Amino acid sequence: MPKKVDHQERRELIAAALMRVVADQGLEAVSLRQVAAEAGVTGGMVQHYFPNKDAMMDFAMAAASSRYEQRIGAATAELGEAPSPVQSAETILGCLLPADEQGRRDARVALAFMSYSAVRKSASESLAADNTGMQGVIADLLRSAQASGMAPEDRDPEAVGVALMALTDGLSIHIISAGLSHQTAAQILRSEVRRAFGEA
Repeated sequence: MPKKVDHQERRELIAAALMRVVADQGLEAVSLRQVAAEAGVTGGMVQHYFPNKDAMMDFAMAAASSRYEQRIGAATAELGEAPSPVQSAETILGCLLPADEQGRRDARVALAFMSYSAVRKSASESLAADNTGMQGVIADLLRSAQASGMAPEDRDPEAVGVALMALTDGLSIHIISAGLSHQTAAQILRSEVRRAFGEA
């Protein structure tokens, strides 16, 4: 009896190979042939699941986003049952900073996807949705802190969400490209989160 093919597993295998190519060689190295070689499959198999580079990139972007979500989920679970809003915000944003080699590889992939999304509408819409979602989480945490009297009421939650996400993106880029240490970046981020939540 023929073995049942797990199509989702194959897509994920190819997406993981694409992300390794991007992390190691840059976005310009991505091609169906290069990704197939990295995945250890035929070019025909890659084309079967992803008819062009854009389709492959879109799926890989979703896979990369899922990896960050898993990292955040694991870290926030360790906070216990009732973390403060500022603790949650620090933890969530901190998960986006590359702290080890895998984190730096993920950050290089994320930066490449940002560049790619600047010239691809579908990718731009996907990235914008991810960013808006994260900004909304931070904004909701600030609203929660304000409602409980733990943060100044004059802070604009939406603006704070945008600002802290932009800061986190910038710090990540400096870690992987300008020699900024993770320790220094984390200290800066923690200080700015606490300032935004009125704890500085």
